[in-house]
Amino acid sequence: MRNTIAEAVKAAMKSGAKTRLAALRLISAKIKDVDLAAQGTGKSEATPAELAEALAKMVKQRRDSIAQFKAGNRPDLVAQDEGEISVIEEYLPKGLGVSETAAAIEAALTETGAALPKDMGKVMAVLKERYAGRMDYSAASAAVKLRLTGG
Repeated sequence: MRNTIAEAVKAAMKSGAKTRLAALRLISAKIKDVDLAAQGTGKSEATPAELAEALAKMVKQRRDSIAQFKAGNRPDLVAQDEGEISVIEEYLPKGLGVSETAAAIEAALTETGAALPKDMGKVMAVLKERYAGRMDYSAASAAVKLRLTGG
């Protein structure tokens, strides 16, 4: 992923795609941050799952910002963040669909033996380990909670 993004930065510089270049530079900076954090734990660089999770967080932050920008009537900033999201999503692994997410949740529930709401942390830990950057954890959390409370 690092090499792909470095090449994309070069291509964006050559083509003069300023918006794309800015988004790629943000991605590159985030990767460096995640790599530095990984080095603090004794690894040479971050794993692909850690990078995917970091990029997914970038998308989530921008979606939150878009909601605020829309409320503040700032269409220019909405457009900027939407453009950044589209670039970031190019480098994220394909997300899980609704049925795939439901199957993953069922598998995690079975594996952990979760039956009560207090077991939710175990289930979410398994999901985060296996599906980093590919799953909407807020939706998964709500589904797990509903399932564990008998819904």
